[in-house]
Amino acid sequence: MKRTGRGDTGIPTRARQWASASASDRLGPAGESTGSGDAALSLRFAFVSSNFSWGGSETLWSETAAELARRGCTVTAYKNRLARRDGNVATLEALKVKRRELARFPGLPNQLFSLVGRISPYFSHGYQALRLHASFAVSRRHDLIVLSQGGNADGWLLGAVCRRGRAPYVVISQKATDLYWPQDDWQTQLRSLYRGARHSFFVSHHNRVLTEEQIGERIPRASVVRNPFLVPPEAPIPWPADGAEVRLACVGRLYPKEKGQDLLLRVLARKKWRDRPLSVTFFGEGEQRAGLESMARLLGLDRVRFAGFTSDVAAIWADHHGLVLPSRAEGLPLVLVEAMMAGRVAVVTDVGGNAEVIDDGRTGFIADAPTEASFDRALERAWERRGEWRGIGTAAAAEIRTLVPPDPAADLADRLMALATERDSAGVAA
Repeated sequence: MKRTGRGDTGIPTRARQWASASASDRLGPAGESTGSGDAALSLRFAFVSSNFSWGGSETLWSETAAELARRGCTVTAYKNRLARRDGNVATLEALKVKRRELARFPGLPNQLFSLVGRISPYFSHGYQALRLHASFAVSRRHDLIVLSQGGNADGWLLGAVCRRGRAPYVVISQKATDLYWPQDDWQTQLRSLYRGARHSFFVSHHNRVLTEEQIGERIPRASVVRNPFLVPPEAPIPWPADGAEVRLACVGRLYPKEKGQDLLLRVLARKKWRDRPLSVTFFGEGEQRAGLESMARLLGLDRVRFAGFTSDVAAIWADHHGLVLPSRAEGLPLVLVEAMMAGRVAVVTDVGGNAEVIDDGRTGFIADAPTEASFDRALERAWERRGEWRGIGTAAAAEIRTLVPPDPAADLADRLMALATERDSAGVAA
């Protein structure tokens, strides 16, 4: 397992009296700022998301925005769409977070503008960047802008606006993969984006290193940040009832280009797995659900089912013994963190930050490549030790709690407040 320490965050020490305060010290029973939190009342944050859809990569910035609003900060959120049904947008609205939809054209129905965006993505991107620039120009200066990317380069145009703005900014990158390399004509902008950031956050050390390789430049002010999870942090979930069948779950967006569900289906179609008492349930939705269901039917996999999306992650692990994740691309998969938190064994591929949190053979099993043969070998190693799964899950639960804070959004909020109050080289608060 490749470890990355959390002690050296690279964050300045100014405003640590806030960052080191406990949650109960910072917030009253109604979530109002108390004590040293009064210092937060003058801090202004802008969160800018470059993602077109609302997925797992939106959770960190949006929950951190909510945390800062609870502390009394003034927060504005910018995204192409901010529908109340998405994620915690309703919570942001209740906390008086200002919402600015970038993909909205005055007088034009949303559906029509979306159609224009599909026909000409470049127009949509450019229009959103123009809207962001106009809003920054007429708004009161922010103490810190937070640009959140679903990958490591998709926010380059909005980032150019942030870079030319009047406020310091940080960058969050949720994924880096060999599947997607930045276009050559983005390189200058990307280097400038990371070079000018007060700090860059990555969800794994792998993602930082690969990003540096892809832009051909080291990123000096950077560290690892963790995503919020949806299982109880206090203790693992009780082990499910053992029966005649071993039950595994594959959790994630149904998008085989990145998530590799097709690899898993081909492995399960091999005779030895057909003959074993093993079932796999796919949880999640995505643009290739119908295709994957058709593939499973074609291969005659009668112990595979598709359960759709569920927000009750704890219920998944109350009924399943382990996670199978045959991904071709990841940052650090939240579903892996949640499975380990729940005390479940995981079989994953060596992509993204998986090998940074799993000790192969002790706290899980790692396939050395996202291929059928490699994943089959890893799954076979796990199967041979299935009598030890409960103990492996217990070790995984203990290990992941040393690597992931109990409240990642509050942890990031602490770090952003410290960055917002950092003084520049002239000794003036940024």
